[in-house]
Amino acid sequence: MRIQFLGAAGTVTGSKYLVTSRDTRVLVDCGLFQGLKQLRLRNWAALPVEPKSLSAVVLTHAHLDHSGYVPLLVKAGFRGPIYCTPATFELCKILLPDSGRLQEEDAGYANRGGFSKHHPALPLYTEEDALASLRRFRPLGNGESVDLGGGLSARFDPAGHILGAAIVTLTGETHRVVFSGDLGRPDDPLMRAPCAIEAADYLVVESTYGDRLHPPIDPLDELEAVITRTIGRGGVVVVPAFAVGRAQSLLLCIARLKAAQRIPRDLPVYLNSPMAVDVTGLYQRFRGEHRLDAQECAAMCRVAKYVNSVEESEHLNTLQRPMIIVAASGMATGGRVVHHLKAFAPGARNTILFSGYQAAGTRGAAMLAGAPSIRIHGQDVPLRAEVAACTSLSAHADHAQIVQWLRHFKTPPRITFITHGEPVAADTMRQHVERELHWTTQVPDYRDSVDLDGLPVSA
Repeated sequence: MRIQFLGAAGTVTGSKYLVTSRDTRVLVDCGLFQGLKQLRLRNWAALPVEPKSLSAVVLTHAHLDHSGYVPLLVKAGFRGPIYCTPATFELCKILLPDSGRLQEEDAGYANRGGFSKHHPALPLYTEEDALASLRRFRPLGNGESVDLGGGLSARFDPAGHILGAAIVTLTGETHRVVFSGDLGRPDDPLMRAPCAIEAADYLVVESTYGDRLHPPIDPLDELEAVITRTIGRGGVVVVPAFAVGRAQSLLLCIARLKAAQRIPRDLPVYLNSPMAVDVTGLYQRFRGEHRLDAQECAAMCRVAKYVNSVEESEHLNTLQRPMIIVAASGMATGGRVVHHLKAFAPGARNTILFSGYQAAGTRGAAMLAGAPSIRIHGQDVPLRAEVAACTSLSAHADHAQIVQWLRHFKTPPRITFITHGEPVAADTMRQHVERELHWTTQVPDYRDSVDLDGLPVSA
C-alpha cells in the first residue's frame, strides 16, 4: 500500500489522498482547491493520476473542499463507484449541482461584464456535469464495510463536524489506515462528538485549527453582542456562512436568542441560499446524527424567511432597516453573499460577521485582516462596515480536542500524517502530537508519496 497526497497538504483545501494497493487505486476525498489563485489553478490542471485508472472514490463528507472535484473527475472519465454515508449523498445532491450552477453563473457574469482574462470565461464544470456524477454514488451506512478490490475495504464511523461526516478506515491485507476527515468538536451545540477510534497502523489527521484553541465563549453571547450593537445603530448584519453546517448552527443560535428575548423576536432574519434552505430540511430527516430534539429542530428551521428567487435576493439589497442576512458562501468567495457585500459593506452602520475559518487568499481573510476595500466583479468596493468574527462556532476540533481524540488509540500508529492545515497550523499540530503523545509524525507536501513501510518515495 502507498499513499500519495494530492491535496490538503500545506493548505486546508483540495483534499485528495490516492491509496494504491496492488493494482487497485482508491481516491479518499475528491475536493476542490479554494483560496489563493495558485491553489485554485490546480483545479484546472490534469490530475497526476488517470481518472479511468481509479477503482473507487471514498468521501469523508460533503463540503466542497472534500467533494467538489467529483463532477470533474467523472467528466474526465472516472467510471467507478463513489462511496459515502447516506447523509453525505443527500448533501452532495444539493451541493454539487449548486456548485456547477454557480460556476456557470460566475462565468456568464464575467463574460457579460468583460472583466475576465479569459475569452470566453468557462466554468470548471456545469450543473449537468454535477448531476451526471451523482449516478456514481453508492451510499454506505456507518459501521458497514465495502470491498474496494485489491484486498482493500472501507468503513465509515461518525466524525461529527456536519451531517454525514465520517472517519474512513481503509483495511488492506497488511495495513489499516485511518483518515480522520474533518473532526467535529466534542462540545458542538448541534452535532454529536466524533466517534472514538482505537487502532490504526497509519493515521491521516486534519489540522485546520492545529495552532489554536477555541475560546471558552458562549456563541449566544457573541452573537447577541454583535446583533444588538448593529441594530442599535440601524444597521444590517450580513453573515457569510457555509450552507452546510454553519448556516444551521447560526439559525439555531438566533432561534435560541429570540426564544430567550435576548434579541427582538420581530427582527427579520433571511436565509438567502437555496442550497442552505434545502440542507436545513435534512436536519429533520437525519435527526439521529445531531443533538436537537424535534421541537428545537423545527424552531431552527423556521426562524428565518427563506429567500428563493434572485429577485427576492436583489430586493434585500434595497431595504434600509435592521435585519440579519445569512447567505453563502462562508469565505465570501462567491454566491449571493457577494452581492450583499457590494450593497452593505460601504455602510458604516452595517456589520459583516464571519463565523468560520477563512482560508488564505479569500475575501473573508482579507476583510478580517483589515482591508479597506474588497474586489468584487472587477470593482473595488469600499469596506466601511464593521467586520466582526464569531469565534465560537467553528465545526472543527482545535488542537487540544484533536489530541484528546487521538488518546483513544490503544497503541500509537506507526506514522501519523498531519494534513489539511495551513503550514503553521500543521506544524504546530505536529509538535503537539510529538510532545504530548510521543508519536511519530510527518507533515507531507503536495504530491508527496509514501509507502506504508514508512519509506518516502519520490513525488
